[in-house]
This record gives sequence, structure tokens and C-alpha cells, in this order.
Amino acid sequence: MNEFEHNVQSKRNDAIDSGIGFIVSFGFFATLFIIATVIKLVSA
Repeated sequence: MNEFEHNVQSKRNDAIDSGIGFIVSFGFFATLFIIATVIKLVSA
């Protein structure tokens, strides 16, 4: 075993972190899509 296996910084599950990252990135692009759709509808 190396040093990093003995001294673990975070014991959280990686699936939770990747799920949160997916939700945050999805929310960001969904917000951009909604803003662009609103601008398109207002300018029409």
C-alpha cells in the first residue's frame, strides 16, 4: 500500500459526487437553453 491509501482525504462515495456534477452541469445548460428560448420568444 502506498501513502495515499493510508491517509484518505475523503471517504465519500464517488457516485454521489459524479451525480452532483452531472446535475449541476445539466442545470447550467438547461438554464442557458431556457434563457435562449425566452429571448427567442420575446424577439418574435
